[in-house]
Amino acid sequence: MVSELGLGAMDTPQSPEGAETLAAALDLGINFVDTAREYEGSEFLIGQLLRERPDAAPHLASKTFSHTIDGSQRDVDRSLSILGVERISLYQLHDISTAEAWERVMQDDGALTGLRVAQYRGLIEHIGVSSHSNEVLRMAIKSGEFATVMLEYSAFFPETASLIELAVDHDVGVIVMRPLGGSGRTSVMRGRIADGDAGPLTPANLLRYVLSNPGVSVAIPGARYPSRIRENVGTASMYEVMSEAEQRALEAVAAQLY
Repeated sequence: MVSELGLGAMDTPQSPEGAETLAAALDLGINFVDTAREYEGSEFLIGQLLRERPDAAPHLASKTFSHTIDGSQRDVDRSLSILGVERISLYQLHDISTAEAWERVMQDDGALTGLRVAQYRGLIEHIGVSSHSNEVLRMAIKSGEFATVMLEYSAFFPETASLIELAVDHDVGVIVMRPLGGSGRTSVMRGRIADGDAGPLTPANLLRYVLSNPGVSVAIPGARYPSRIRENVGTASMYEVMSEAEQRALEAVAAQLY
């Protein structure tokens, strides 16, 4: 069980306030932190904080870009060492977004087998997959091999709603990346807010949109600053579920941005 608001820690280390941002997330009740082997400095930052705060015990999720049995096992071992933990809650095959990538990781000597070995060894608890391909996501959900799928879903990208329903039907957890639309869109929105011309397209409304979908297990907006954590936690702790009319209206405004 994880908090419905998590932290996507890809860009957190790129801020001088990265350590404070991560600490704020844990202090305010976020207990799911997503990272990856290839996110520069991310596993290191998390590991640093956890060594300083051995009482903290968030559920950690990391990812391997490798498609092979040996590569995925090496990545698990490296993650454990850098994070300074004995076990990782969730390890994911990262960005499996083509039919070729899917076929490769699913082979007997593919990355999924490597993660199964790591799971058997007690190094990871659950196995997941992230993808930007709806077809791959559909196959992953139906395969019975994955505890979770990570997909993009937001008012900017509502077309994965049917996949979320499918995941619920198959008892697969749903991790939503880019719930606020991605850093480029977020920057534009924050610029409009600063100019007093925000309208309904705000980070708070976008997060509320995603959390209003009952099939979403956890949304993981990225954050570089503690203030963003506080804003997101404030929204998640007191939001009201959006009506369908509100959702369609927000999608229409989002479509006008880009």
